[in-house]
Amino acid sequence: MASDKDSDRNLGYMSQKDAEVKLPRTTRVKNKTPAAVQITAEQIIRESRQESEIRPLKHTITDSNELSDYRLRTRKEFEDRIRRPGNNIQVWVKYAKWEESQMDYARARSVWERVLEKEYRNHTLWVKYAEFEMKNKFINRARNVWDHAITLLPRVDQLWYKYIYMEEKLGNIAGARQIFDRWMEWSPDQEAWLCFIKFELKYKETERARFIYKRFVLCHPKVSAFIRYAKFEMKHGHVELAREVYKRATLECANDEDAESLYVAFAEFEERCKELERARVIYKFALDHIPKGRAEDLYSKYVAFEKQCGDVDGIEDAIVGKKRFEYEDEVKKNPLNYDSWFDYVRLEETVGNKDRVREIYERAIANVPPAQEKRYWQRYIYLWIKYALYEEIETEDVERTRDVYRECLKLIPHTKFSFAKVWLLAAEYEIRQLNLTGARKILGNAIGKAPKVKIFKKYIEMELKLGNIDRCRKLYERYLEWSPENCNAWRNYAEFEISLAETERARAIFELAISQPALDMPELLWKTYIDFEISEGELERTRALYERLLDRTKHCKVWLSFAKFEASAVEDKEEGIRSIRAIFDRANAYYKDSTPELKEERAMLLEEWLNMETGFGNLGDVSVVQAKLPKKLKKRKATSGQDGSTEYEEYIDYLFPEESQTTNLKILEAAYNWKKQKVVKAGECVISG
Repeated sequence: MASDKDSDRNLGYMSQKDAEVKLPRTTRVKNKTPAAVQITAEQIIRESRQESEIRPLKHTITDSNELSDYRLRTRKEFEDRIRRPGNNIQVWVKYAKWEESQMDYARARSVWERVLEKEYRNHTLWVKYAEFEMKNKFINRARNVWDHAITLLPRVDQLWYKYIYMEEKLGNIAGARQIFDRWMEWSPDQEAWLCFIKFELKYKETERARFIYKRFVLCHPKVSAFIRYAKFEMKHGHVELAREVYKRATLECANDEDAESLYVAFAEFEERCKELERARVIYKFALDHIPKGRAEDLYSKYVAFEKQCGDVDGIEDAIVGKKRFEYEDEVKKNPLNYDSWFDYVRLEETVGNKDRVREIYERAIANVPPAQEKRYWQRYIYLWIKYALYEEIETEDVERTRDVYRECLKLIPHTKFSFAKVWLLAAEYEIRQLNLTGARKILGNAIGKAPKVKIFKKYIEMELKLGNIDRCRKLYERYLEWSPENCNAWRNYAEFEISLAETERARAIFELAISQPALDMPELLWKTYIDFEISEGELERTRALYERLLDRTKHCKVWLSFAKFEASAVEDKEEGIRSIRAIFDRANAYYKDSTPELKEERAMLLEEWLNMETGFGNLGDVSVVQAKLPKKLKKRKATSGQDGSTEYEEYIDYLFPEESQTTNLKILEAAYNWKKQKVVKAGECVISG
């Protein structure tokens, strides 16, 4: 059995176990040092590309049968490939080129025709087909191909360019020109026209080029086309024709976006022709008609032109134009910025063009504030005022000035707020025009719609100057009906009657005034009334007024004023001193008993009393007052600071004599109570012991 097994192994038969045991192991790399020649991925890719470029060896054909077999086999391969679905344009091209290489031009032409039946929109195929015909010198056939191509694809510029290039190379200039004419009938882009013009100029056909330019600007009426046309005429010395081209361009392209470049070119043309006034007029016309946002280059060119060729006035105009452009930009960005409008109007007023100034004013006042709040209208109203003053002073247009005031007053929402300044300026303007009826009407409307103190004062002043006393009284009555708390109105009314020597009327007005329940400055009214009675010599009435005033207020100044009045009113000095002392005694008793907290006012009163007693000389009794004077004490009180900490603040306090006695009594009483408590505690201790 052992021998059989050995024989089996020798014969190459192994069991599965033996096969598993005999499997080769993975090769282990023993030498890990780098190889002498390193191979990179880039080198591998480069070598693979070189291998792909290797062409198979050319097969040598020895007889016609072998050539026929080769051609038949190759054509069959091409036919099979072009019948496959998909985009096989390159296969057709290779097929046609192969037939061309075999010099079988008829078959090659057939391939081109077959592919163009399917892909006639592919202009590249037409180009390659025509190049095939040209390369093999079939010129008429090439012409037929080009003609067919431009008929089917007239919008492909490459076909026209190559067709024309072929004819030009063949020397067929007339044929090339005819092709250009056919092309221009399709209204191509500007490059095609310029190429045609360049072609004619190349052969010095200037008149033909001019005619093409005329057709060109008709087909493309753009700024760039007209500028090229004008430069062409200028180059050939036809200045008038060039000027006509520019004039035509300004009429047809005035609203184009690049009209700025047209005017700049036109002005530079006139400048080269030494027509400086024409250039200046062109610049100014352009600045007036081109939107400001598209005229930056135009302004810079104009300023440079004036600096170079203009005088002082021209330079100033250029600077004004530049500032005008800046202001236009500002008011366009924010039309409610009235300060910009003021600056713009001021600039135009320096120029002196009345129509333009009015235009700017109208544009400015058209920007009404969006909210009906007075703070938004304050700057806006001054635009109207400035407009009216300009019409009155500069243009001297009476009706236009009146219309400006009228429209302004219509625009203001008088139910919410009004502007007395506008009413007064309108009325003063009518007065200057000697139109008193118109002024009265304006002021009357102002009182009816939006009464204000200034309006009443101005109306009363006007009527007073005219001597209309009754009108003044009626206006004062309306004034006081509208504002009964206005002490100045009552005072002015009374002074008006005093000036007319109407004493009783003035006194009645004062009585009505002080009887009003609410007044804004009653002290002024009472002082005026008292001064009036003093001026009239009515001492008893004055004393009665002071008493009535003291019934309303016990202010320190009232007491002092009353005392000074008595000092000046009584002829007998001793009697006057007694009256003064009586007033001071009353005042001191009031502060002592009724308002003890008003220490500072009481101290001030006593100091004034002391000064008066000193001023009386021998008749004065200073000791009476000195016994009542307080002591000044410096005290501190705690206050909270901004950071929450406690701070101490010094202040002056007054200690009057009666308060010091009370304080001493309180101290003695407190000491007695303390002593009594101490004795009681000592007795309790003895009993308990």
